[in-house]
Amino acid sequence: MTPAPKCLKQGDLIGIIAPASPVTAEEIKPAIDIIKQLGFSVLEGEHLYDAQGYLAGRDEDRLNDLHKMFRNNDVKAVLCARGGYGTPRLLDKVDYDLIKGNPKLFIGYSDVTALLLAVFHKTGMAVCHGPMLRNIEGREDNLNNLLKILSSGGEFNLGLEADNVINRGTARGRLLGGNLSLISALLGTSYIPSFKGSILFLEDRGEALYRIDRMVTQLKLTGTLDGIKGLIIGEFLNCGDIDEINGIISESFNQDCPVYAGFPAGHGKENQPLPFGVEAELDTESLILHVDPFIELSN
Repeated sequence: MTPAPKCLKQGDLIGIIAPASPVTAEEIKPAIDIIKQLGFSVLEGEHLYDAQGYLAGRDEDRLNDLHKMFRNNDVKAVLCARGGYGTPRLLDKVDYDLIKGNPKLFIGYSDVTALLLAVFHKTGMAVCHGPMLRNIEGREDNLNNLLKILSSGGEFNLGLEADNVINRGTARGRLLGGNLSLISALLGTSYIPSFKGSILFLEDRGEALYRIDRMVTQLKLTGTLDGIKGLIIGEFLNCGDIDEINGIISESFNQDCPVYAGFPAGHGKENQPLPFGVEAELDTESLILHVDPFIELSN
């Protein structure tokens, strides 16, 4: 059994890497300042500010930064600076044994979905879909909330809105999912876990309705959605009419399972952290999402 990551405490070292697209120091300085103000130290990856077109430097350098953070016993959490594109290029080169032997908190979303799902699938280590560092202005509360959760056992209850319930019911299972485009891109590879028995979370941005339909249909036709116990539809920023999006997605699922839309996570202003690979209960009757503890309290 893979050991649980350990919780953060004041003074702990947080590693920052850019495994996908490039960032500048100016773009992420406000977020780094917040992390330091909250009492944590920061270790920047050696290649954090590299740039090679749409990638944050060469694959081997981005991969090296990831490995170094997990190899460094002083680093207690690894935060990704931004998404964009690039993490799928790393999946067949990641040292999953290294990560499994050095479990620590690993956070990102969007393109980082590929790494999150692959790491969980290959190691069994819980990972966290949550805010990154770029464009933090106006979203400071997301980072504060993330670090608060990671400094506890990770357990939390989140109230839901009755108006966002598409299908009523209660389901318990592992939270899994992330960016719909990346999940679709991973189908047919050995880097995607089974979603059977899970509470599936989906989000995306900038995708036309027909593309969302195509990707969800692909998930359905491949059997990826078989056995889903619950569905959480997050933010679909700049993707068109949200009611149409919710309809396209929810109609592909077993209507006996609870379905909740408008969850505040994804590319919008609010990005509620969601640990993947962790047991949770989605109750659209009592309007609560409960997430079990997934972080070892001793450090």
